[in-house]
Amino acid sequence: MNRRRILLSAAIVLVTVCLKGQQTDSTLTILNGCEKADSALTILNGCEKTDSTLTILNGCEKTDSTLTILFAGDIMGHDMQIASARDDSTGTYSYDSVFKYIRPVIEDADFAVGNLEVTLGGAPYKGYPAFSSPDALALACKNAGFDALMTANNHSADRGPKGIARTVRVLDSLDIPHTGTWTGSETRDTLTPLMLSANGISVAMLNYTYGTNGIVVPPPRVVSYIDTVRITSEILTSREKGADLVVVFIHWGNEYDSVPSPLQELTAKAIFNGGADIIIGSHPHVLQPMQATADSAGLCDPVVWSMGNFVSNQRKRRSDGGAMVRIELKKEGDRTWITGAGYILTWVWSPLENGRRKFYILPCSEFEENPGFFQSSPAWDAMTLFIKDSRRLLNGSGTGFSELISAGGQWIPLSR
Repeated sequence: MNRRRILLSAAIVLVTVCLKGQQTDSTLTILNGCEKADSALTILNGCEKTDSTLTILNGCEKTDSTLTILFAGDIMGHDMQIASARDDSTGTYSYDSVFKYIRPVIEDADFAVGNLEVTLGGAPYKGYPAFSSPDALALACKNAGFDALMTANNHSADRGPKGIARTVRVLDSLDIPHTGTWTGSETRDTLTPLMLSANGISVAMLNYTYGTNGIVVPPPRVVSYIDTVRITSEILTSREKGADLVVVFIHWGNEYDSVPSPLQELTAKAIFNGGADIIIGSHPHVLQPMQATADSAGLCDPVVWSMGNFVSNQRKRRSDGGAMVRIELKKEGDRTWITGAGYILTWVWSPLENGRRKFYILPCSEFEENPGFFQSSPAWDAMTLFIKDSRRLLNGSGTGFSELISAGGQWIPLSR
């Protein structure tokens, strides 16, 4: 996949001049004084287009460009997960195997964004109720293809102000863009919003949480709390900084409830009234409905109330999986809109291997017809029940989102 990296403050562009029909790959081509950045261009003699999303002709004529963003739910770090990742012979940790089966799904999107619901607060490593995971968890997220991580959630302050600062420092050292917590208010103002830009489309990411489990965050550390007045202001700032669309990634709702609360609904209304284009929710640890309306301009006001767990050691019914949400965008001229929205059901398989519990995130549609893959029928039965529950909920209460399966290298809606 030709993945473009995130442009935060500056972009490195390559200039290619095509002479006598010869072509090279570039992200910037200048022809007849016309300049266009952040696009996949192919310019041949006479400006003929081959495999590209943008062609510059005399007069700077162009076609449309597209972008896909994939969102994942709660990335947890319970005690069993920490033990599973440890190599006792070296005392080191690795989580790469967790993403073994889901990695192709992540890499297929232009951008993948996840909710990091732990701190990277250093040793001693601990799960619930005060999470601090090894730095290797964040590195594995990067290796799996995640381009950005959201850090505002009810566990952001589990290791106090030092834990907030260390989480930021580790993500920076790994070159993982992030938003939601900061070492100081000036840093927040400078780095908000987090901009994801590729193919000529810029998307602003804003991240907020309802609280931090009652833990007070002393200055100068900052956790981004839900404040609809501030959210509206930061949406406006995002537009001023060139965002074509604004995504609000929000930590809210009641744990283990499969329907959004009245407060979620009121908050979503205020956020959309404030100018947001997409709302992506997390925190309940179970799926909640996904809703959008469609008109001639595309999908409007898509809200994902909760994506459930992406990876955790929660094994109870409905909490043992979740859904990744895939949003497709299109831009033509100055207009950018949502052309499609879908979800990919995921389930956490936790087999025993050499006496140790392991964790694997499975794309459900690729394994639901393969009971022989699993070590035992209880695991197969649990995944089947999760799929049944999820489809009943999302088909019964959802609008505008389709379940997606991979077929022939493309994501297509699952036929019913």
